[in-house]
Amino acid sequence: MRWLDAVTGRRRQAANNLDALFLVPSAAITLETAAGYSPTGVGSVCYRSAPGAAFDRTQEEIKSLLDDDPEAPDVTISADEFGFTWLVVRGDATDTAGLCTDLHTVNTLLEEQGFASGLLCSMVTFAGHDRTFGLVYLYKQGTFYAFAPTGPHQRDNLTEIAVRDHLAAELPMERDMQRWLALWNAPGL
Repeated sequence: MRWLDAVTGRRRQAANNLDALFLVPSAAITLETAAGYSPTGVGSVCYRSAPGAAFDRTQEEIKSLLDDDPEAPDVTISADEFGFTWLVVRGDATDTAGLCTDLHTVNTLLEEQGFASGLLCSMVTFAGHDRTFGLVYLYKQGTFYAFAPTGPHQRDNLTEIAVRDHLAAELPMERDMQRWLALWNAPGL
């Protein structure tokens, strides 16, 4: 922390590290062997859309890029009730590395086109024990947390904490639980 930041009470944000998404496939193995949760093959990127033709063109280019591959996963774009856009990728549940590559690509392309300020998070969905949860990457923090909804505006904090504990040695986990955003009605959960 710099001297001026200490005097004014400001804190520096952690640097974003999109490459942390490439750690998820090994974390998926840990979750499967240690806790019985398997990836579902669904991942998503949540962002705030920007007005204008440039953003629309970028979003269509991203969707086309992911759709052009003959073995491409299914890609959909939807908006939620809070004004955020979700780009959802549905692929092979056994190819977590490919899914994370697709999510990394979406984030990188939005970043390169100048829309990084609108990126909120990326999520990879897991299921097991009659529970579905998302392993969420917070774009601006560079950290992960689990979000396990159990119903309308209810969540399973014990599952979320257990996932954090299982993955603490493998992923940069978010320590501040106030940043564990509730992603109600997130596509794929």
